[in-house]
Amino acid sequence: MKKYIAEFIGTAVLVIFGCGSAVAANTLVAELGFSGSALAITTLLIAFAFGLVIVAMAYSIGNVSGCHINPAVSTGMLVSGKMMVNEYIGYLVAQFLGGIVGALILMLMVGTDNGLGQNGFGEASALGINMGQAFLVEVVLTFVFVIAIIGVTSKVENGSVAGIVIGLTLTLVHILGIPFTGTSVNPARSFGPALVMLFAGESLPISQVWLFIVAPIVGAILAAVVYKAIASEK
Repeated sequence: MKKYIAEFIGTAVLVIFGCGSAVAANTLVAELGFSGSALAITTLLIAFAFGLVIVAMAYSIGNVSGCHINPAVSTGMLVSGKMMVNEYIGYLVAQFLGGIVGALILMLMVGTDNGLGQNGFGEASALGINMGQAFLVEVVLTFVFVIAIIGVTSKVENGSVAGIVIGLTLTLVHILGIPFTGTSVNPARSFGPALVMLFAGESLPISQVWLFIVAPIVGAILAAVVYKAIASEK
């Protein structure tokens, strides 16, 4: 039970601080009319916010649950044979509940006028990419993120630096992905804000959230399969 509580807390913290940083940064851009260079800096700040949350959680709850705080990561671990199915289901429940509670707390903190850092494509994308492009972007980003996690956690000697590597990798995929989809790579992180925005009267995020559930899962499965193939002994 303790590991499920840890996953719940970790996912909630990820949404509060990661999505919260996105809301704060985007609000400043909207109200102050920052230039293109400032927008680039804003993207970096949001990316590092997500990455630093992972580092913080990895070194606080990592020894309890492994700090997946992401259904895609848990899927990668399941396919890699590092999780049992019943444990996997428990992780998913905890993560999605954590994402919802985190979004609710964020709503109480900042309201919903400027969104909750939800993901999207089409009119909800800064670059206006279509559904197919968004799906590909999320698969690629999640593939890179999950294969890095599987790789760095496959050696015991990497334990002391795994949290930093994983956090920096999440930062990397956010730097590329934010202009395209806002970067999900995490179904629970996407579902929580989308659901809460629905309660606030905004239906677009929940209508698109399926993509940010399916694409990261596909990317995670591919990452696990590819890593198993390239890392297997000859």
